[in-house]
Amino acid sequence: MRSFAGRDILSLKEFERNEFFHVFDVAAKMEPIARYRKNVDMLKEKTLVTAFYQPSTRTRLAHEAAMHRLGGHVTGFSDAKMTRAGDFYQESIKDTVKMLEFYGDVIVMRHFQQGAPHEAARWASVPIINGGDGWGEHPTQILTDLYTVLREKGRIDGLKWLAVGDMRMRTMHSLGYALSQFDCPVTFVSPPEMSLTEDFKAELKQYSVNFREVDHVEQAIADADVILVEPVVQPDYTKSRDERGKEVSLTPANYQITRDLLFNKAKSDAILLHSLPRMDEIPSDVDITKWSRYWQEAFNGVVMRMTLLAMVLGAME
Repeated sequence: MRSFAGRDILSLKEFERNEFFHVFDVAAKMEPIARYRKNVDMLKEKTLVTAFYQPSTRTRLAHEAAMHRLGGHVTGFSDAKMTRAGDFYQESIKDTVKMLEFYGDVIVMRHFQQGAPHEAARWASVPIINGGDGWGEHPTQILTDLYTVLREKGRIDGLKWLAVGDMRMRTMHSLGYALSQFDCPVTFVSPPEMSLTEDFKAELKQYSVNFREVDHVEQAIADADVILVEPVVQPDYTKSRDERGKEVSLTPANYQITRDLLFNKAKSDAILLHSLPRMDEIPSDVDITKWSRYWQEAFNGVVMRMTLLAMVLGAME
């Protein structure tokens, strides 16, 4: 197995099955640090640079919190408009990254252009972690979700997944690539205009992913062990910022996971994931049910980022 030291985390296409489990084993060792709110000195001589060209709450702060938990330092930007990368000069990714690599030891980048972190990795002498690239991928989120499933269910193989939302989303792409390494049938539910693209379906078939598509969550929820939800009311991920300019429509019932639906249709031991933020696709009264795991998922997001930072910086093997 390849060492993770110095490695870029760009796409889950690049992960082999044993690498997933190796990451999860390291995460289990890191988890007590976060659970008991400790700060250690594992990365005390290292600095994380955050380069966020799109808004973020969880991904950016989870990486920053992870670095602090490991005793490291953080610098960077959360709004490209406040930098030369986003003002009049529109500094290129190459030029920006060639500067950032002098300021830290690892860079996590979120960008509205698909492939931007891959472009950064071409020029950087330090590891690049993809924090989400347009409609491309979001590898650290799906690693978090898989780790959450493993911790909650004790296994990943043999579980049936239901993925609800906009199938153009980067999380859905990373999910599809990841499930190619596990024995996990997945059912996708989305509005027709947000369904799996023909190119992505061809990729899923190429990677031997066992998948199907249905029109309504009620057609698949009874069999699901893991229910992963993303909004179908989406911003445009190809923009640096897409603020609401008018009233946003509500989520149609086909794509909502309600308390009644869970109670009447779902398995009693199914788990419900959502990377957040949410709108009305999961009403707040679901939060206190036995199915919800999105708060545990958020906690595990810090654990997973601790794990990846420690591994790419050579502190854990």
